[in-house]
Amino acid sequence: MSPTAAATTHLSASPRRIASLALPALVVLAAEPLYVLVDTAVVGHLGRVPLAALAVGGTVMTLTAWVGTVVAYGTTGRAARRFGAGDRAAAVAEGVQSSWLAFGVGLLIAIGMQFGGGALARTLAGGGGEVADAAAHWLRIAALGAPGLLLAAAGNGWLRGVQDTRRPLFFVLGPNLLSALLCPLLVYPGGLGLIGSAVANVVAQTLCGALFAAALVAERVSLRPRPRVIRQQLVLSRDLLIRGLAFQASFLSATAVAARFGAAAVGAHQIALQLWFFTALVLDALAIAAQSLVGAALGAGDDAGARALARRIGLLGGVCGVGFALLIAAGASVVPSWFSSDAGVREQAMAAWPWFVVMLPLAGVVFALDGVLIGAGDVRYLRNLTIVAALGGFLPAIWLAYALDLGLGGIWAGLTLFVVIRLVALLLRLRNGGWAVTGAVR
Repeated sequence: MSPTAAATTHLSASPRRIASLALPALVVLAAEPLYVLVDTAVVGHLGRVPLAALAVGGTVMTLTAWVGTVVAYGTTGRAARRFGAGDRAAAVAEGVQSSWLAFGVGLLIAIGMQFGGGALARTLAGGGGEVADAAAHWLRIAALGAPGLLLAAAGNGWLRGVQDTRRPLFFVLGPNLLSALLCPLLVYPGGLGLIGSAVANVVAQTLCGALFAAALVAERVSLRPRPRVIRQQLVLSRDLLIRGLAFQASFLSATAVAARFGAAAVGAHQIALQLWFFTALVLDALAIAAQSLVGAALGAGDDAGARALARRIGLLGGVCGVGFALLIAAGASVVPSWFSSDAGVREQAMAAWPWFVVMLPLAGVVFALDGVLIGAGDVRYLRNLTIVAALGGFLPAIWLAYALDLGLGGIWAGLTLFVVIRLVALLLRLRNGGWAVTGAVR
């Protein structure tokens, strides 16, 4: 690589450049959870049954959104490599194939929910009854938005890969704002009740998917499906899905153990866990910037630039983690009371709080380096590491906490161990350089 090109890659690692990618990505990441809060608030005033039905149906759509995140992350790394190699058309072509994949999966979900939505709702609701019936009705309608939801995820992926995080900002915010306005109108004056919520969801997701699809068409590349590329993307998505399942199993087990320590403990665990998920959401924006920049550097053949990026992004992740830790530590006596007036819950929260504070700077580095390796296409290593850290650290630790009656502090010590194992392994991987494979395709 020429000295000028190398210098350009190193320049792209500046905090300003990273922020220009991370901040719009953060808004996009936050848009969906914020809309869900609005949706929940609107439906909540309809009564207990509609709210419970939304919780049941919403769980299924949350899993669909998680599949979309997997597609987006896999697409970003592959598109970024092509973009870094100077072939924007090939980077966009990755988006074409991931969009076909996303649309196909979304169509299967939409059709499947028409036939299996009732049985799934009854299973999640613990049997038949009003909640299951309402959830099934909501789910059958809301699932029609799945193709648009997953198309938008694929669109986010390839646009991040070509380092365009501005258009996704408008493509996601516009439909979500429209839906936030439609939801109360359809639910109340429109007289649709709970179904109004589902219709508003479908409108937002379909419009969002259409905007990303239009952006793809405007690139004037071939829209023909390429099965070989789709198979390659499926392998990458498979590894990310397995990794995600390891996370899900770990956090579900943690909640199950917390519940065994009583209502106050599981309530406090929920407060700390939701704050943890919020910080993870913010730090994920930095990981998305890492995916795009590292993938582009490796695609350009600049492994030295990619290593410099990895170090800088890891450092920024640590700094952000320290900032969150200071905020959480300062709010120890106040924050739990925002979520619960129960003295027992607040007391239990203090058992988790020190571990939460200590973990955040480490987690900041871990999330940032996760983004580096995803951008590098080193997903198999991440998959294996997550499984080892979960099965060898987190899960044994939290069940040991139950056996030894260590309470909520023991559970969060287990989560800290999970983060420490991943941090050590990621730093070792970063040092040995096995992840820094150059070229347009890994």
